[in-house]
Amino acid sequence: MKRTIATLIASLLSAAAYAAPETYVIEPTHTLPRFEYSHFGYSVQLSRFDKTSGTITLDRAKKSGVVDVTIDAKSVNTGVALFNEHIQAADFFDTEMFPTITYKSSKVKFDGDKVVAVEGDLTIKDISKPVTLTVVSFLCMPHPMVKKEACGATATAKVKRSDFNMSKNVPYVGDEVTLTIPVEAIKQ
Repeated sequence: MKRTIATLIASLLSAAAYAAPETYVIEPTHTLPRFEYSHFGYSVQLSRFDKTSGTITLDRAKKSGVVDVTIDAKSVNTGVALFNEHIQAADFFDTEMFPTITYKSSKVKFDGDKVVAVEGDLTIKDISKPVTLTVVSFLCMPHPMVKKEACGATATAKVKRSDFNMSKNVPYVGDEVTLTIPVEAIKQ
């Protein structure tokens, strides 16, 4: 009887732990948001940001969560130093006035135990627009190196540069930008 009660208590505690919200800190060396756009129709150009921070909180039992991401806009990496400076200027990211880009969720959507979309506000140059990130991959499991629970995902969305006061050279340089955000985060 004592053994049955002990097993029941352990099961309840385990279920309670699973039901509690869990916070994960973004791992910056594996979270490198990138963006791509048409360049005069010749090619699709791809650039990324090298510095990202933030947290992801998931309550898998309640099928809810909170995503809070900050991107250092000055860490933009096109592969060419001169072009990095060019798109940090006032016509584009204006990193002197607006050094960060943020994404703050308003809703996290689940399909079963998997996150499939995140609704929230993307803020660039102090302009906030609602953006839904479609989650194309999602996995939580023990991280083999850090020996803690970790979650990873890849999310995508399409936005318009002109919505964020960055319309220089439209339509020659595409207005539509595809955002891809690969993220890995370690449980606190």
